[in-house]
Amino acid sequence: MTSWSPLGTESIIRLYDVDRDVLRFKASSDGALLDCCFEDEGAALSASSDGCIQRYDFSSETQNLVGNHDDSVTCIGHSKETGQIISAGLDKKLMFWDMHLKNGNTRCTKEIDSNVWSLTLCHFYLIAAVGNMIITYDLRNLSGTVQTKKSPMNYQITCVRSFSDNEGYAIGSVDGCVALEHLDPSKSSEMRCIFRCHPKSRSGRYNMVTINDIAFHPCFKTFVTGDNEGYAIIWDLQSKKRLCELQRYPSSVSSLSYNHSGEILAISSSYTYQEANEVEEPPQIFICSMEKIVRPSCSPYISADE
Repeated sequence: MTSWSPLGTESIIRLYDVDRDVLRFKASSDGALLDCCFEDEGAALSASSDGCIQRYDFSSETQNLVGNHDDSVTCIGHSKETGQIISAGLDKKLMFWDMHLKNGNTRCTKEIDSNVWSLTLCHFYLIAAVGNMIITYDLRNLSGTVQTKKSPMNYQITCVRSFSDNEGYAIGSVDGCVALEHLDPSKSSEMRCIFRCHPKSRSGRYNMVTINDIAFHPCFKTFVTGDNEGYAIIWDLQSKKRLCELQRYPSSVSSLSYNHSGEILAISSSYTYQEANEVEEPPQIFICSMEKIVRPSCSPYISADE
């Protein structure tokens, strides 16, 4: 397993081989890194606060500029189906980059009404979170949107993530809830469900705790949520029930990612600068074994200054 580590308040990006416990790649950027994704096993992409989109080639240990936004780039994704790179920035633009064109020319730019803070890909569809709205595009035809609809929650969306089978997606928001949606409108009512993800909500008390990230298991119908008070909780997609609550982490759970087989879960614990009562501890990445899902074994792997 490789672990890709963007650290949002600094400008160094690292690639770790978790199995061998070694740092495989390290590169610096002029701006703070806000998001990243793999292009394939040999390359990755990053988005930064200086508006730059960088591509990193692991074999040659080189990096090159794909293109720029007019303001900070908040999120980035890569479509295996079309080969496009999709980026969103605080310039209120969605940009679609076709790397087959010379100099990384953009194929299309979409002006939107607000900032995009999260995006995800489901086969040929791009799903972007804009305020409390979800906008869906078909990457094969960018002449217009496929669908624009309001989130079932009344609060700002913080993250949107596709199911492992790409049949739908989950939405996390600032009010501590996660909603499930199906891409097929005819199946939407079957799938729709809202989870209150903070542990204290079990008593019936409503807790406004931001959901920072959601990760779906690649093999099983489960997903994990991470929030601003350091909780990571695993949920069953079919029964709509909580499976297990992991240890409480030192700071906010800012990012989550499974390896390809789902045997290992990487959890980033770091200050997200969102709330006054956040615990400010040194950033760390924890590697959790999923062999025993009821009581996963978790241990700290790296910290930001390593």
